[in-house]
Amino acid sequence: MVQIGYTMMTEQAGPRDLVRHVVAAEQAGFDFSVTSDHYFPWLEEQGHAPYAWSVLGAAAQATSTIPLMTYVTCPTTRYHPAVVAQKAATTQLLAEGRFRLGLGSGENLNEHVVGGGWPAAHVRLEMLEEAVEIIRALLAGRKVNHHGPHFDVENARLFDTQDDAPPIGVAVSGERSGALAGRLADLVIATEPKAELLDSFDRHGGSGKPKVGQLPVCYDPDRDAAVDRAHDQFRWALGGWPVNSELPGPASFAAATEAVRPEDVAETIPCGDDVDTFVEAVRPYASAGFTEIALVQVGGDHQLPFIDWAEKKLLPALKDL
Repeated sequence: MVQIGYTMMTEQAGPRDLVRHVVAAEQAGFDFSVTSDHYFPWLEEQGHAPYAWSVLGAAAQATSTIPLMTYVTCPTTRYHPAVVAQKAATTQLLAEGRFRLGLGSGENLNEHVVGGGWPAAHVRLEMLEEAVEIIRALLAGRKVNHHGPHFDVENARLFDTQDDAPPIGVAVSGERSGALAGRLADLVIATEPKAELLDSFDRHGGSGKPKVGQLPVCYDPDRDAAVDRAHDQFRWALGGWPVNSELPGPASFAAATEAVRPEDVAETIPCGDDVDTFVEAVRPYASAGFTEIALVQVGGDHQLPFIDWAEKKLLPALKDL
């Protein structure tokens, strides 16, 4: 059975609201939750970008059963991998074993703020691979001295860890990242329902491991209002990963999506309150082989109505998948 998750999207709600929303999602029966880890929103209209790790700590204390996960953290530029390992170990303790660490190669949008430049895509993957190895060693309780092509770690060791280290997921967008995830990750993460992404993961050691996807949706009893909101806040999503990973800020995303029409967005994001439309949008992920699908409700002020509707109508319908 496919598990259905809830997304705490830090780009569209403040920290207190994010925690309030995930508490409601737990009560509504969502199977798991994920949170983005941004320094900027994609578009100014979204309006938020609190520190995801503080939100996760608060969420771990405010909830008791729903699993938590980063979707995703970049452990290479804005954060050093040794620091990410400490974050993950602490969050796992606070969540009493409910945390998974999702990692990815990042976006210029968030990583440029430390002034280190934005590496080429193949370099970013090299950095991610090295970072995952450092993080795994630290989460395993080892003392780490590491001097590699991209990172140095000097006499590091984590003192507060749980026996069951948080599983590590790696986000994939192509063959090379899929192979990396298959070798190094406990689960795979993707934002498109492409079976070939999962095939690459399986071929390189990921067979039988969890496969987590994500789908934006826009619930509203007024479908026209839902379409307008999705266009206002989520038109950036139509750019595709090769574009979205490179643009440096919200103004760039606004400029790049000037020609995107509301009807273009409505073709890719289910809008309104027709349950069958939402189920059919989820189905390609299940058909591609995803075992978990996290839904992103568009609009920070529209989370609680969505969660209530999902509990009563959407989640029961999705169980049939």
